[in-house]
Amino acid sequence: MSYELRSREIAEALLAIQGVGFRPAAPITFKSGIKSPVYCDNRRFPFWPEQWARVIAGFQALIAERAIPVDVVGGVEAAGIPHSAALGFAMRKPSVFIRKEPKEHGTRRRVEGGDVTGLRVVLVEDLVTTGGSSMAAIEALRSEGAVVHDCLAIISYDLPEALELFARGGVRLHTTTTFPVVLECAVQQGLIGEAEAAIVHDWLREPRSWAARHGIE
Repeated sequence: MSYELRSREIAEALLAIQGVGFRPAAPITFKSGIKSPVYCDNRRFPFWPEQWARVIAGFQALIAERAIPVDVVGGVEAAGIPHSAALGFAMRKPSVFIRKEPKEHGTRRRVEGGDVTGLRVVLVEDLVTTGGSSMAAIEALRSEGAVVHDCLAIISYDLPEALELFARGGVRLHTTTTFPVVLECAVQQGLIGEAEAAIVHDWLREPRSWAARHGIE
């Protein structure tokens, strides 16, 4: 299956589990402060095993097609862990998870599950927004001796700051689908209208200034 067909299949899976919300009339605010007319909740996938299986298969296909070297699969606490664990199991590869902060007792480590020294780790995220949490996890892995050059995500908002952050860190971002494909599927399924889709496309082009451009406080 081509990337294009697989991307559409996963976009349809996202819509089927109601993992994408469109709110052009009542935007949500991300942790970064960015206001958005669209949001994605990939945490719903484990409740829908048939659709989730497509995502895990999509990750495996990306790894094979792009010749991504993998000794260990890593997941970012907390939303990335189910996907990284499932991918590691499917590939029969070890998996670890990376805490956002070291715990205050015990070993005080951020990387849990095993020694990653000298091993090639692919990081798995459910969603990439600004890229900050992903790069923090990658730096934690590297500080423990891991070799990390690739990050897998179900989907990314493709914010310029995230792409720049990955580029500076020497990390390639690979996503199983894209928001333009999700929007196309949503319009075809009648979940949103062309006008609403245009609003989301406008946000994707320049998310930081979108609210100000549309007079949204």
